[in-house]
Amino acid sequence: MKRNFLFAWYQTPRGKLLKELEIDYLRRSITVSCQQTILQIGGLGYEDEFIDCTLYKNYIVLDAKALSSKDALKIQAKAYSLPIQSDSIDMIIVPHLLEFDSYRFQTMREIERILKPEGLLVIINFNPWSIWVRYQYLWDKKMADSWGGHFISRSRTLDWLKLLNFEVTVSSEFNLDTVKSKQGKFATQSQCFFSTAYAIKAIKRRYNIIPLTPIKNGKPRLSLVHSLHPSARIKDHD
Repeated sequence: MKRNFLFAWYQTPRGKLLKELEIDYLRRSITVSCQQTILQIGGLGYEDEFIDCTLYKNYIVLDAKALSSKDALKIQAKAYSLPIQSDSIDMIIVPHLLEFDSYRFQTMREIERILKPEGLLVIINFNPWSIWVRYQYLWDKKMADSWGGHFISRSRTLDWLKLLNFEVTVSSEFNLDTVKSKQGKFATQSQCFFSTAYAIKAIKRRYNIIPLTPIKNGKPRLSLVHSLHPSARIKDHD
């Protein structure tokens, strides 16, 4: 599957507005430090607009075609087979990749594998119910044929995250000129038909089973008052 539809959409008037909103969203979402490793799966080519890759050397872009800004570290590989050690990444960003990935659930499993426990995951997808995205999809038949229309609803993305033991913390909607976010239990509410795209932030949880010590003898022990040997009781009667 090709991502030509994404970059063609960014050339439209509404696409340019969405691009600016996503850049601002990613700029506010990324909090980096010298020790933190961030992996972006799916290159955009304009990463330098939301992060200074010359300053933060641990920002890595993984793309099958090595697409990224010139200053970012690059890994050319498939998303569904990541050449990265397990539990080694602090934050993963997936901007408009799952919609074009034929092995997207395997990609989600790989993301869960390489992300550290309590690590942050940020996913950005098109809103499949957006009338503007559907219109562009039907209008540009050349891009439509290359894409195949693999829209992913937010509810399905939430189901995948729940299955992989992720806790969703924030869900956001990209409207024409604003971004609306919902936190906590409100993050799973229904999505607006007029939003162009949505973003989800989730934390990888790892639950360890606490072993319980088995009880060897479950029968209660009773202590009888004045319990004497039968011969002793007979002697008392005498």
